[in-house]
Amino acid sequence: MDKIVALAKRRGFIFQSSEIYGGLNGVFDYGPLGVELKRNIKNAWWQTVVHFRDDVVGLDSGILMNAMVWKASGHTDSFSDPFVKCPACSKFFRLDKVYDEIKDSPWFQSLAKSMPTLQDAGHVIRWAKGPGKSLAPNLALVKEPEITFSFIVDLHYTFGGINLEFENFVKRLGSDARGIGHTPCPNCGAALPDEGVAANLMLKTSLGPVEETAEKVYLRPETAQGIFVNFANVVDSTHRKLPFGIAQIGKSFRNEVTTKNFIFRSREFEQMEIEYFCRPEQAGQAHERWIQDRLNWYLSLGLNKERLRLRGHAKEELAHYAAGCSDIEYLFPFGWSELEGIANRGDYDLRQHAKFSGKDLQYQDPVTNEKFFPHVIEPSGGCDRAMLAFLVDAYHEETVNDTLRVVMKFHPKLAPIKVAVLPLLKKNEAIVSMAQKIKSELQKDMVCVYDDTAAIGKLYRRQDEVGTVFCVTVDVQSLEDKQVTVRFRDTMQQERIAVERLSGYLKEKLI
Repeated sequence: MDKIVALAKRRGFIFQSSEIYGGLNGVFDYGPLGVELKRNIKNAWWQTVVHFRDDVVGLDSGILMNAMVWKASGHTDSFSDPFVKCPACSKFFRLDKVYDEIKDSPWFQSLAKSMPTLQDAGHVIRWAKGPGKSLAPNLALVKEPEITFSFIVDLHYTFGGINLEFENFVKRLGSDARGIGHTPCPNCGAALPDEGVAANLMLKTSLGPVEETAEKVYLRPETAQGIFVNFANVVDSTHRKLPFGIAQIGKSFRNEVTTKNFIFRSREFEQMEIEYFCRPEQAGQAHERWIQDRLNWYLSLGLNKERLRLRGHAKEELAHYAAGCSDIEYLFPFGWSELEGIANRGDYDLRQHAKFSGKDLQYQDPVTNEKFFPHVIEPSGGCDRAMLAFLVDAYHEETVNDTLRVVMKFHPKLAPIKVAVLPLLKKNEAIVSMAQKIKSELQKDMVCVYDDTAAIGKLYRRQDEVGTVFCVTVDVQSLEDKQVTVRFRDTMQQERIAVERLSGYLKEKLI
């Protein structure tokens, strides 16, 4: 992750927001290359779910909505995460995520160095409330139940004797070496309180220039509700028949207790969501179909299938109204984490908005005149999370002629730059003129750059590092035979192509 973050800033993909003023935690800016990559991801998604289908239309709803929307949806009353404050260091942590952060903490890493069994097993430690092998009252291991902190300690005692550093750690928690009595703080290791405090995640603002009379509204925490409240508008204006979907890409905001892992969890982020409306009896089949369709989308854009998996939600994970949900997860450097969730939401949302608004949001079958609330399948993905996955997956290090070559092997559809035109001699006016003319023609059809600021070898490496698919080099011979050298990023193989054929050749390769 450190290499990805460093490359993202150095090459203009992602910057910390307001960096010159110390930044703003959980908010990021997308640089010249980042905005191109993100736009390509959104375009690829929109093409697949809207333009290439006959049963989905688009929408762009407002970020600010009537506060009753969030009352009806349940966000006002229950959109919260439990958080806990460490009494020793005053740091705040999400209670449901604190266990995952322990293994990355400085004190844990220090402890692991002196305990080989702990170091080896550190990547599978997961503490959480719920069923599993009991560690202490209200604590249990829910992933890898055969690996518990107590079990690791037992191994250490078996193979290595007593470790004083671990004993001191245990004393801080007020427990014995074979049963941890409290959850340790990820920051300092002190015992955390057993109970958390709920924190509403919605960001509030005021609508109106005078504070005393301004209307209290929220920055939307999700784009889905904008679709639900426009359901009747879309049906009336498009005469759509079930089943059909409404797709939306847009910014959402959540006042996360903790943000981490670069752009994976942030307070301002972009969602790509579909609400697919169908008859109740169609919901199960539609859900399964959307799960496979969405997984195939990530595979079609080059994500390594070995780093993708489907995870069905257990009953205790589901929202009270949901009939089922599956997550598409990607193996990031920090572990398996969600890219997209595909949920069967039943008819909860339209029923709620009909109840609170007093409007009839039922669908009327034009053939039978039957009226009912459609059931909804919701594929909901994070654009920023997808971008992080594509960045991680594209990153490759290779040794070429005893030197390190860093190359971003983006799928051609996603690559921020498709072609770079490079003059072999920047002081040769004829070569420069020819290269600039080629660039001007190519940029009519594809994102193209011109660069003459270094020797050709360095220019190649620079373009490799940002994922440019092809480099076109104009040399002295080009002036005579009207041909250029085309170099492919992934293999570094070169081919001479006539200038008159160049555009068609590149278009064919970039499909």
